[in-house]
Amino acid sequence: MEDWNWFSINWLSPDTFKGFEWNNPLVLWAGLAIPFIFIFRKLLFAKFRQKLAIAIPEGEVKSSPWVLLRFLPTVLLSLSFLFLIIALARPQKTDDQVEQWAEGIDIMLVLDISESMRLKDFRPNRMEATKKVAADFIKGRFQDRIGLVIFSGDALSYAPLTTDYDMLNSLIESIDFAMIPKGGTAIGSAIAVGVNRMTESTSESKVMIVLSDGENNAGSIDPVTSAKLAYAYGIKIYSIGVGKQGKVLIGKDMFGNPQYAENRLDEKMLTEIATIGNGKYYQATNQDALSDVFNQIDKLEKTEIKETRYKDTKDYYYQYLAFGMLFFLLWLTTKSTFLVNALED
Repeated sequence: MEDWNWFSINWLSPDTFKGFEWNNPLVLWAGLAIPFIFIFRKLLFAKFRQKLAIAIPEGEVKSSPWVLLRFLPTVLLSLSFLFLIIALARPQKTDDQVEQWAEGIDIMLVLDISESMRLKDFRPNRMEATKKVAADFIKGRFQDRIGLVIFSGDALSYAPLTTDYDMLNSLIESIDFAMIPKGGTAIGSAIAVGVNRMTESTSESKVMIVLSDGENNAGSIDPVTSAKLAYAYGIKIYSIGVGKQGKVLIGKDMFGNPQYAENRLDEKMLTEIATIGNGKYYQATNQDALSDVFNQIDKLEKTEIKETRYKDTKDYYYQYLAFGMLFFLLWLTTKSTFLVNALED
């Protein structure tokens, strides 16, 4: 719009008027009075203006389209008033810009990929369900740095703290049981690796989410010691126990008979590390419950999003003022010419 010429026809487009905000909208109603003013003026002049009676034979009276030119000064003055009223109504356009920013939270996801995560009490199994829920959790964050640790018999730092959520989701999608050959469940080592990744964090809020379906039976450091280390660095721990105790379906044999495995979930240990880390322990016995757990953590550790609004208002009354002055000058040049006098009825 700013690139249009002053007397561009685009200023008269209905779409242009639809996009305007009016600083003095009541003034626009004055435009409705313009036709009545000129009708009243015409009637008044017709009644009181002096006229010279001239007798012309009926056969000499001829009609001509040029007679319509006598209305031109009135039309010009009407247009001048109309554009001046539009200018007084002060058409504007406002550009609202919102800048969002936040002091993000540093979150480390510590995910169990041991063989027991193959169990099929989740669809299609525990690990694939966990990967999906973790990916959904990441999508809901804003300006939080998120890192990733995976573990079975050993612990592996799989992603540093980052806000590149697309990369994180790609890494989560690529997680596979074969990534750590050593069997077992090294929960303590996984927490320690996560703490090591967060030692240089300057965030006021640091969170670790530890997800496992077993008991600590591998690694060189026990979970309680690792949890105390996390506490020393100001890291809050949320622990999630996946699945339930007892027999769990692992699949079917070659004859179609269901096969079960004994699952040992150390809830006492997971509760203890969450308590040490000033967090909370959750148990998720199915995929919906796991999603609910992540939703609860998401609400508890929500980043406060702050907004700064910039309002840029631009006036366009001067374009219509120019139109009004142009038509007013044209009226001045025609109001005392033969258009008003010689063509008068």
